[in-house]
Amino acid sequence: MGKKAEKTPQKKPRAARTIEGRERQLVNLAVDLAEKQLREGTASSQVITHYLKLGSTREKLEMERLRHENELTKAKTKSIESGINMEDLVSDAIRAIKEYRGASYDEYED
Repeated sequence: MGKKAEKTPQKKPRAARTIEGRERQLVNLAVDLAEKQLREGTASSQVITHYLKLGSTREKLEMERLRHENELTKAKTKSIESGINMEDLVSDAIRAIKEYRGASYDEYED
């Protein structure tokens, strides 16, 4: 008779130190379990439906829309920040011109 392969116990990975790291570990475990269930044919209808939706065209379009919204939000934020910077530059320029003309500090603070 052939010798059975001995199972070596797998080391349990150490828990992550941050909440985000821990969440990633748990999500990875859940995805691994879902994959195992799908391969073995024991996955629940909810698991099957979840992964079918992830692969759908609609889901891909929704993810693309979200990416574009994020880019738009970043662009708006950058625009607002550059507007604030522009106000500061204009204010500094006005102050410098008034100082050059000999106006006192109190006069151009108004």
